[in-house]
Amino acid sequence: MNATKKRTNSLVITIVLFILALAFLAPIFLIFINSFKGKLFISEDVFSFPNSKTFVGLENYIRGIDTVNFWNSFGLSLFITVFSVAVIVLCTAMTAWYIVRVKNKFTNFLYYMFVFSMIVPFQMVMFTLTWFANRLHLDNPVGIIIVYLGFGAGLSVFMFTGFVKAIPLEIEEAAIIDGCGPIRTFFLIVLPMLKPTAVTVAILNAMWIWNDYLLPYLLLGTNYKTIPISIQYLQGSYGNTDYGSLMALLVLSIVPVIIFYLACQKHVIKSITAGSVKG
Repeated sequence: MNATKKRTNSLVITIVLFILALAFLAPIFLIFINSFKGKLFISEDVFSFPNSKTFVGLENYIRGIDTVNFWNSFGLSLFITVFSVAVIVLCTAMTAWYIVRVKNKFTNFLYYMFVFSMIVPFQMVMFTLTWFANRLHLDNPVGIIIVYLGFGAGLSVFMFTGFVKAIPLEIEEAAIIDGCGPIRTFFLIVLPMLKPTAVTVAILNAMWIWNDYLLPYLLLGTNYKTIPISIQYLQGSYGNTDYGSLMALLVLSIVPVIIFYLACQKHVIKSITAGSVKG
């Protein structure tokens, strides 16, 4: 009886997960099939597959790339995302290590400030942030990396702190006895052990920064167009939108994130497994 109940529960869970997977993948699939249809046919029948009448090949991709100068925007988004994620991972990992190993009132206060920053909505501070960023000359592709560090630090420090606590202190003490200073201990001992968590933090921040529209629009304006800003310019006045090019560029913007996630998936699974065992 118990075996039958377990099989039934397993079947129900599988069906539910399958339905959820379809719900998440369906919009991406619709974007993909519509990227090969003529723009006049997309609004008429969104859910149909391309046929001999509606199929236009790579025409939407070519027109979209030429219209918004896509590859320049792609390079800018790639630059901002890669360096922002690298700075966030490195700085927050070091901060979390400092908070855990140096236990005093200041580090406790610092930790709770990072946690508190997670609940502050961006809309509450965006106008003040823009004012300060302009005066500190952070309204450029390099300056926005500093801003992303500030907004991404809360969750990242919180995640790293939990895993630094699981690292035995004896390992670091052995490294110090062997002649390692704090910097060498961190980079040679601590950071490699935080690799699964670092990859998880990198994926979460990369997806956020790559797809972010509001912060680059407020800080960079029209001087530097990231991919989300460039795609927005396909929407013309009076509702005149080139849906074919829009769908094509959405596909091109989704592909890098999917490739990055698939390449790092095993590390995410390791991070989740380690957290479940150590927690």
